[in-house]
Amino acid sequence: MLKPEEQLRIIIKGAEHYVNEEELLMKLEKSYRQNRPLRVKLGLDPSAPDIHLGHAVVLRKIKQLQDLGHETIIVIGDFTGRIGDPTGKAKGRTALSDEQVRENAKTYCDQIFKVLDKNKTTVRFNSEWLSKLSFETVIRLAATTTVARMLERDDFQNRYKNGIPIGLHEFLYPLMQAYDSVQLQADIEMGGTDQTFNILMGRTVQKALGQEQQIAIFMPILEGIDGVEKMSKSLGNYIGVNEPAEVMFKKVMEIRDDLIIKFYELATDEHPDEIDKIRQELDGGANPRDVKYKLARIITSLYHSQEDVGMAMDYYDAAFSKKTVPDNIPTLIIDLDKDTVIDIIPQLIDMGYVKSKSEFLRLVKQGGVSINGERINEDDIKQVLYNMDVIKIGKKHFARINK
Repeated sequence: MLKPEEQLRIIIKGAEHYVNEEELLMKLEKSYRQNRPLRVKLGLDPSAPDIHLGHAVVLRKIKQLQDLGHETIIVIGDFTGRIGDPTGKAKGRTALSDEQVRENAKTYCDQIFKVLDKNKTTVRFNSEWLSKLSFETVIRLAATTTVARMLERDDFQNRYKNGIPIGLHEFLYPLMQAYDSVQLQADIEMGGTDQTFNILMGRTVQKALGQEQQIAIFMPILEGIDGVEKMSKSLGNYIGVNEPAEVMFKKVMEIRDDLIIKFYELATDEHPDEIDKIRQELDGGANPRDVKYKLARIITSLYHSQEDVGMAMDYYDAAFSKKTVPDNIPTLIIDLDKDTVIDIIPQLIDMGYVKSKSEFLRLVKQGGVSINGERINEDDIKQVLYNMDVIKIGKKHFARINK
C-alpha cells in the first residue's frame, strides 16, 4: 500500500472538489497504520443503464482507489428508485417498477465491471435495509435535518419559488441515500457534481447518528467530443464503453485539442506525474494529434483487448491517415428482402455512424456518402446493395455489406 501522501495525490487528481482534504488524509493515515482498506461507496440510480465515458469518470476514480487497496461498495438504489430522485428539472422523476429497477440494475452491473475490479467490488441493493425501517426510525431520520436545509437544494428551491409542487416523499430521497452511508459505515462517497447535496447529506446524517463522517469526493462533468455540451447519448457526442474498438478509437481522436489533458485526467488511470509530462509536451510544442493518438490507444485499451486495440489503430491509420479502405471494417448484415441503401440507415444509427435518417439524407445530398468509391445522390438511396459492397459515410466511417 502506498504511503498516505502519495495516495492522497492520486485520489484528488481531476476531482472537482472534495470535503475535505485534511479529513481524507487522516483516514488514509489510519488505514495505512491499521492495514485496513477504506470503504468507498457509490450509489447508482438504476434508471439509466447505458454508460459512456462521462458516466465512467466516477468509476475510473473508484478503480484507482481499488488499485490503492481500498474496497468498493456499489449501492443499487432499488428502493430509492421507487421514489424517484428529484432531477433538477421542473418536476420529480417518475418512479420505477420493481421489474424495471432489477433489469436496469443487471445491465448497469454488466457495464460497470468493464471499469471496476469485480473481485474488489461488493454490490448491494438498498432495499436490504431501507425496506425494514420502522416508521419511528424514519421519523428520527427526518429529525436530523430541516425543511430550510432541504430547500437549499437548487431544484427544490427553484420549484418552490416557481410554485411547482414538491412531494413530501421527495424530501425523503436524500435522507435515504444518506442512510445508505450510515448502514455501510462509508469512509468515502463518490459522485458527480450533480449529487453534491445528497452526498453532503450523508455527512450530516452520519454525524447526527454518532458516526465518523464520510469524505465527499465530486468528479466534474466531462464534455463530449464536440467540446461544448456535456457528454450525452441524446446529443450524439458520447463515447460509449460498449462501442467497438475502432469506433471508440476514432471518437477519441475527434476530441478538441484543449480537452486532451482533461480526458487524460478523467478518462484514464494515468499517474499525475505522467499527465504532468504530457502537459509539458503540449506546452513545448508537441503535435496534439500525436498526443491524442496515444490517448486514444490508452482509453480504448481500458475497454478492449490488445488485439482489438491493434486492429482499431490499423483501421484508423488506413481510413484516416492513408485515405484507403481498411481491411477490418464493420459488416452490415442485409436482409434479402430489404437490400437498398435506405434500408441500412437504422443499422448505421445503431453503430453511431449517423444520428438520424435526416442526417444521413443530408450527407447524401452533400456528396458525403459513397459506395465502392462512387458518390451517390438523392436518386440513389433506393439503389440495391450487393454482397461485399463498401459504403463510406462522411470522411471517417466505412462498412461492408454482407448478404
